[in-house]
Amino acid sequence: MADHAGSEPVAAVRRALRLLEAAGEHEGDATGEQLAREAGIAPAEAGALLPMLVRDGYLTEPDDHTYALAGTASGPPAGHGAKELPGRVRPVLSALRDELSAASYLTLYEDGEIRIMEIADSARTPRVDLWVGVEEAGHATALGKSVLRELDEEARADYLSRHALTGLTPRTITHPDELIAQLDGSPAPVVMDREEYVRGTTCVAVPVYNGEQVGSLGISFRSDRMYRTTRVREGLLAAALRVSRDLSLPG
Repeated sequence: MADHAGSEPVAAVRRALRLLEAAGEHEGDATGEQLAREAGIAPAEAGALLPMLVRDGYLTEPDDHTYALAGTASGPPAGHGAKELPGRVRPVLSALRDELSAASYLTLYEDGEIRIMEIADSARTPRVDLWVGVEEAGHATALGKSVLRELDEEARADYLSRHALTGLTPRTITHPDELIAQLDGSPAPVVMDREEYVRGTTCVAVPVYNGEQVGSLGISFRSDRMYRTTRVREGLLAAALRVSRDLSLPG
């Protein structure tokens, strides 16, 4: 699945996600300058992204040059636990499944483990046989590698110290140095595994965020199917933006 698309659309999505994360930290409105500073984004870049996020319904603009997450009310956001998360994002996963004709998955990194929170599949788009839990196979799945790629060095080292890199297929990476080189060598947040978890299946994933908590959103499909890489990339990144937004909204 060779891809010649540039990295700027990917970088724009990552900046947009950081702006949403920053907006989610505020109980009320925040200025564009505040959000840019807290997201670590240049004011000019934030100034271009914020109107787009308002137009697409991710943010509201109660007053000129102030912004809030869409659907938030004054006062502290209501808490929500992990068990409530799937219902908030299930429609996004279902839409992604239907758009790309592939089973879709959501994970979150909780208590040092990569946990599957939701799967959207169907008779036409069956899920991959999870014969080894993702908790023990993060190194062999796009979902797990997407999370590991976003962890800082200390958290990644802690995970690898507790999980053996078991060879599940002849393509599984079983050496930590090789895995880390692969994770750090890709300039884009789109991560793949080509038959590393199970023969005959390819998976693609991108990161999602619930505040400071990282997770991943991915799809799986038969390796002999032909996919337009750009379409998969764009579909996943757009869905990841919606999921990150939904995770940040109050319950």
